[in-house]
Amino acid sequence: MKHVYLSDLANFLGQEITIKAWVFNFRSSGKIFFLQLRDGTGRIQAVISKNEVSAEVWQACEKITMETSVEVSGQAMEDKRSPFGYEMQVKDLKLISIAEEYPIAKKEHGVDFLLDNRHLWIRSERQTAILRIRDEIIWSMREFFRQQGYVLTDTPILTPTSCEGTTTLFSTDYFDEKAYLSQSGQLYLEALAMALGRVYDFGPTFRAEKSKTRRHMMEFWMLDAEAAFVQHEENMEVQEKLVQYVVSHILRNRARELEILKRDISLLEKVKTPFPRISYQEAVDKLKVLGSDIKFGDDLGADDETLLTKEFDKPVFVTNYPAKIKAFYMQPDPTNPELAMCDDLLAPEGYGEIIGGSERVWDLKILEKRIKEYKLPQKDFDWYLDLRRYGSVPHSGFGIGLERTVAWICGLDHVRETIPFPRLLNRLRP
Repeated sequence: MKHVYLSDLANFLGQEITIKAWVFNFRSSGKIFFLQLRDGTGRIQAVISKNEVSAEVWQACEKITMETSVEVSGQAMEDKRSPFGYEMQVKDLKLISIAEEYPIAKKEHGVDFLLDNRHLWIRSERQTAILRIRDEIIWSMREFFRQQGYVLTDTPILTPTSCEGTTTLFSTDYFDEKAYLSQSGQLYLEALAMALGRVYDFGPTFRAEKSKTRRHMMEFWMLDAEAAFVQHEENMEVQEKLVQYVVSHILRNRARELEILKRDISLLEKVKTPFPRISYQEAVDKLKVLGSDIKFGDDLGADDETLLTKEFDKPVFVTNYPAKIKAFYMQPDPTNPELAMCDDLLAPEGYGEIIGGSERVWDLKILEKRIKEYKLPQKDFDWYLDLRRYGSVPHSGFGIGLERTVAWICGLDHVRETIPFPRLLNRLRP
């Protein structure tokens, strides 16, 4: 019989087929076995009647445990009463591997226990829904940039320095010198933009911040984009179009997964461009009214972002931060050089920053001055300064954090569920 994946089941209704799957739940009435099966692409209920199968098949059913892998054959039919939409009448069953007692029971487990067993926890319906949405977000981002004419390229993970200093980077020995795990591919993307015009990368990044907040991990995925001849306002337009594209893509293609997560999609349906824009000064003033003790010159903390974003029903740009609290490569505001031509895009519902972007300094003298002011080793940035020596142009870019975006779209409390195997301050295993 033909082996069919559950995702393709609609094309084989009423036919004799074989399904290879795991048993994630089962019960018996004495004369009928009900098996709930999953094969990684979908779920179905399989029914085995004692009077309709051989004694050997019935004996095999009696050996089944949670997460036992099986091969079942029979006919599948549509069943609107079933939570899975289909039911299979089984004529034959073979045991592939009988599972030992499964450690994750139906009872409530603590987060630490579940993270210790993350390799098994990811089999649950909730976790697979999150990972499918993650996959859809990744592909929608790639699709967006391809449509916009951006070239996907790759930047190094091992670097001799960082784009924002090395105090929060993981270091490693690189033969006879020190190297660091990259926290961003941005500087290299700027070089690539001078060759290819519009570029992006998508890969793992690493930060050694000793933080335990619900938004932080030590290893996460970042998409960085960079474009020549693009300035501050146009840069923000690209960001908001990207976010709208991704959200609409998820609403259209992952409705079932959002339903499993009990996500209020009415909140996501409000994510339409243009997004509101407020200056850093306006954000500080608003936060003071809301009860924050923030002062001008302070960066927005997680609590500040939470307070601020609860005032909006879609993502909001906070622009023109004081240059001193931002990275050295950000272009000064021509109307006030004490401010940077930058933006943070904050997701609503208290989720905070998902994108950070800016127009880049493209004047050689200003960039040399900034490198000195930030006490960065100029020899490590000589190649970067070359980009200003040889045909410099206005250019802009941004980085969007995948896990924070997944957390917001899924409505999760913590980023640890947004990645298959999270690396946290106190967790390197499994």
